[in-house]
Amino acid sequence: MFKSVAVLFLALLATSTCKRDRCLEGETHKPRPSPEPDMHECTLYSESSCCYANFTEQLAHSPVIKVSHSSWDRCGELSKSCEEYMKKIECFYRCSPHAAHWINPNYTSGIKLVPLCQNFCDDWYEACKSDLTCVHNWLTDWEWDENGENHCKNECISYDKVYANGTDLCQSMWGDSFKVSDSSCLCLQMNETDAVAIRYLTSESSEESSSVSSSEERACRRKLRKIELRKEEEGVEVFEIL
Repeated sequence: MFKSVAVLFLALLATSTCKRDRCLEGETHKPRPSPEPDMHECTLYSESSCCYANFTEQLAHSPVIKVSHSSWDRCGELSKSCEEYMKKIECFYRCSPHAAHWINPNYTSGIKLVPLCQNFCDDWYEACKSDLTCVHNWLTDWEWDENGENHCKNECISYDKVYANGTDLCQSMWGDSFKVSDSSCLCLQMNETDAVAIRYLTSESSEESSSVSSSEERACRRKLRKIELRKEEEGVEVFEIL
């Protein structure tokens, strides 16, 4: 009984928020989000996706070599742990129906200042610190050839020599696409708990994350804690509770 009520509530929530969901204007983005049940990766967004399922084939096999025209292996294959974080970011940008909430006003296929959780950035840094890269900003620091493919201009060095810490990585690797949030709840982890934060971050009363009130912060924390307790007690999936 509880699970059926919870699923119904999820459907009502999805209906109430779908009008705010839209897609970025990138070359691989769909005109509008819709279900993609056959996704190979990025399944977090399968119920409402801005990417087509066939796009995710590029991310389905490890090591990932190339996504669209961008090669990930210019300094050798990424470690499995680092690759997983790269996939999370790629999936959010390409497939999330919420990414356009942070659309870059000067570049409508891009995002700007998406709030990431500090612990996500710290864990990302730990996962990649021994991997190699030849760029600081993956959007601007490559040399691009006539076919639109990326090449190193500098020597390959380890991530921990390029980025000082998790904050530096999150706020530099993709230019100003992301920022580290001051909140530990009203921020994204690139997992199923993001649904809690997004309810508040994309609310009509909060056009940008910096305007989120302390009451919304507290409400977010309570909701997240409730989900964690319910999962422990009943083994209910997060998406069934929201």
